[in-house]
Amino acid sequence: MNVVERLTQEMGEIVDTTAETLETARADRSGHRSPGRPLAVVHARTVDDVQRTMRIASATGTGVVVRGAGTGLAGAANAGPGEIVLSTARMDRLVEVRPDDLLAVVEPGILNAALNAQLAEHGVWWAPDPASRDISTVGGNIATGAGGLLCAKYGVVRDAVLGVDLVLADGRLLRLGHRTVKGVTGLDLTSLVIGSEGRLGVVVGATLKLRRLVEGGVCTLTATFASVRQAAAASASVTAAGIQPSIMELMDAGALAAVHALLDLPSPAAGSAQVTIQTDGPAARDDAAHVDALLRAAGGSVAMTADAVEGARLLSIRRAVHPALAALGTTLIEDVAVPRSAMPAMFDEIARIEQAYGISIPTVAHAGDGNLHPNFIFEGDQVPEHIWAAADELFHAAIRLGGTLTGEHGVGTLKSRWLAAELGDDQWRIQRDLVRVFDPQGILNPGKVFVDA
Repeated sequence: MNVVERLTQEMGEIVDTTAETLETARADRSGHRSPGRPLAVVHARTVDDVQRTMRIASATGTGVVVRGAGTGLAGAANAGPGEIVLSTARMDRLVEVRPDDLLAVVEPGILNAALNAQLAEHGVWWAPDPASRDISTVGGNIATGAGGLLCAKYGVVRDAVLGVDLVLADGRLLRLGHRTVKGVTGLDLTSLVIGSEGRLGVVVGATLKLRRLVEGGVCTLTATFASVRQAAAASASVTAAGIQPSIMELMDAGALAAVHALLDLPSPAAGSAQVTIQTDGPAARDDAAHVDALLRAAGGSVAMTADAVEGARLLSIRRAVHPALAALGTTLIEDVAVPRSAMPAMFDEIARIEQAYGISIPTVAHAGDGNLHPNFIFEGDQVPEHIWAAADELFHAAIRLGGTLTGEHGVGTLKSRWLAAELGDDQWRIQRDLVRVFDPQGILNPGKVFVDA
């Protein structure tokens, strides 16, 4: 009896081998696909479903790719020939809310936006806010260590998870972390799992750290600058002044033009860049006035509103970046981060690489935390060699400036070849060895992050 027959015999209809489902599981939102279809997709509904799947996989030495909504941008959830896909998308319950303790317990398949819609009834919210919040799952956020538009002020996923329930490769269940504000018993395995991209185990539950809903208003500002370097310097001046906007986003000329074309807005001035900033809380208006003055002093043409509907419209322009660029062709969406003071220098590096390779690299940035998303546009399913060469220069430039290969998307398959360049050989080997402690057979998400783990 082969592995698919064993899965079907034990779990019945939740084992899916239809061609359409298997084809979908080959790709995430990165635009890249595995070499072929996986064996089957198991649509887990319970922790027991996950444990039984992993026991069969462990007994047969079959690779397992854990998948949520498939919205990742690094190829970490792409499944290929000979592999089982373990989908947790149907495990989507909000299990418990404790507003008094500011925590919630959830299943991994719950969507970010759906979670916060339910939490709002209790006067609380979960802060991580990826641009894909309407379609991305909390489990996927945890697997990639996701960030988003609000993280400069409210933190990333790592700051908002108290504990995780983890099924190991052999089917054992671990309950990591705690429900308390403080807790330092033993090693912090919860933090180790966050951002591990499915290599250490299957996240089947999470205890989340909540915040009370922010009181007061929201002010939104947009500022247009003659160049992206000027816009980056203006953003850095806001940070240097000690103001902490809830959102501070930057679009360079290429990204801004693409969004305007997608939304049928008037074409922006050639070479112009735009910064979008929101302030919130009781001091929102005072902070916005201070930001307005800083942006004007830096040469920006500024518009400001305290109207919630107009503010949402202005921010929707930023949120439309990914579909706007996807409309231009296949997109290699990159994800470097640098110290915030180094953002102007990083944009200089991008301009240098554009000129050197004769390409355009439309870039959007979470300017509040120094996380840039340079986008390489090309035709076809395979990344051309000159694009990889340009990306190689970009990655090394970010590292030289004190930055990192990935701020929030993860390594997956697309960046694994550069991982040792940032970590160094010794740390790379230690991290690879840690993966083997959790998964001695190497069956969880094989080939991802560590190319030969």
